[in-house]
Amino acid sequence: MKPFLTFCALCCFIGIFRLPIEYYTFLRILVSVAALLVLYVTLHAKQHYFSIIFLVVLIVFNPVFPIYLFRKSLWIPIDTVTGILFLLITFVDKLELKSEVTNTEETADHSANLSFPSRDRIINTKKPKEEQLYGKQSDNGKS
Repeated sequence: MKPFLTFCALCCFIGIFRLPIEYYTFLRILVSVAALLVLYVTLHAKQHYFSIIFLVVLIVFNPVFPIYLFRKSLWIPIDTVTGILFLLITFVDKLELKSEVTNTEETADHSANLSFPSRDRIINTKKPKEEQLYGKQSDNGKS
């Protein structure tokens, strides 16, 4: 996923230049697929701030119902910001994975030092031998 998002960012930066309309159609499809992918991943990771941002990107670059701004000067900042967002989501995932690994290592170190008594209790359904012996004797004495 990382190379794909980096490729999308690169295509957004290339979209700043004056190119044929076919490239921008390709860019709309590419960015929409990537935004949909990022939206899916961020919703499952419960990162709602990125989900909202990439939902807006998906709406703006939507190839089914395209939004035409008709001026290149309006698309240049949009392409630039979208490229930066794709690079940001690429590197933020790496930073979060590294922080999760260090948090896991720190937690493992702390839990190794602490020892907690077991809360489990073993319940023996069989009576101890002493109770079985005394119980049989008392039954014999009553009869």
